[in-house]
Amino acid sequence: MMAAHPTLSNTRPEQLIACPFCDALHLRARVKVGQRARCSRCHTVLMAPRAGSYLQVITLSLSVVILMGSAVFFPFLTIAVAGVSRTTSVYEVAFAYSDGILQPLSFVVLAVIMLVPTLRAALLIYAIWPLAHGRPPFARATTALRLAETARPWSMAEVFVFGTSVALVKIAGLATVSLGPAFWAFCGLVLLLTLNEHAICKWTLWQDLEDSARP
Repeated sequence: MMAAHPTLSNTRPEQLIACPFCDALHLRARVKVGQRARCSRCHTVLMAPRAGSYLQVITLSLSVVILMGSAVFFPFLTIAVAGVSRTTSVYEVAFAYSDGILQPLSFVVLAVIMLVPTLRAALLIYAIWPLAHGRPPFARATTALRLAETARPWSMAEVFVFGTSVALVKIAGLATVSLGPAFWAFCGLVLLLTLNEHAICKWTLWQDLEDSARP
């Protein structure tokens, strides 16, 4: 457990860690693999480095990119009503509003559902790949990681899947709905994105990037 320091007036900001839940400040310390550092006030886990986590994040991020590429153009679902059926893909859904004043909405939908999660996975791979192989980080690796963290709230593949599931429940009594391979690919994406968020200790990653960048 990390102890909150009573006086921090002479401490540099880079030597401190703020609890994301209660904002308690703690002195930054090196935590060994397999150990956990918790907030002394609310007991939130601040650091929890694990062996092999970098390779795990790279594997999960590559899987996200591959699944996203296959989920975009494969059939997402098929709706049949009165003998008439229509099959659509995520790409077609994104560009359903490609005409008229709503055209910018198509690009926003395409970005938050597909482009941002893919870009974020690629940025994580760029930032972590050298560290996983015991090498110095690539140029601007910290910038890539910072962009990946900035893009995280805008990665809405999970919201798209949950919203689609709710809509399918509502129309199930009005039409026959068949789920395509892209729907299950997006379900897999939600699982991979969740695992990716919990696979790495971000404090440890930032510390390793800073240590590796020093001459």
